[in-house]
Amino acid sequence: MGSLLDDIPEALPEERFDTLCQTEKIVIERIVSRGHASPQGFWYDPEKEEFVLVVKGRAGLKIENQPDILVLKAGDYFRIGAHVKHRVEWTDPEGDTIWLAVHF
Repeated sequence: MGSLLDDIPEALPEERFDTLCQTEKIVIERIVSRGHASPQGFWYDPEKEEFVLVVKGRAGLKIENQPDILVLKAGDYFRIGAHVKHRVEWTDPEGDTIWLAVHF
């Protein structure tokens, strides 16, 4: 048992990735961002599909070849297909953005 809202360090110089559960086919992780964004020019290109849910905070997600930034707030989720390039443009600089990510 655990809580997605617990055990978040005071200092967070980099995004934090915590694997909560893992099998051969699925990985569930908590990601904690605090004003973090993907490095300039970097794109995630996942081998598997990914389902992301913003539990707390807010973030801007950029999908390659899409004109707009997808703004996610607490409670919003999005499914990202395998090999759909994407990046985090911004996360809330005033507080934690907590993501639940499921890679399948």
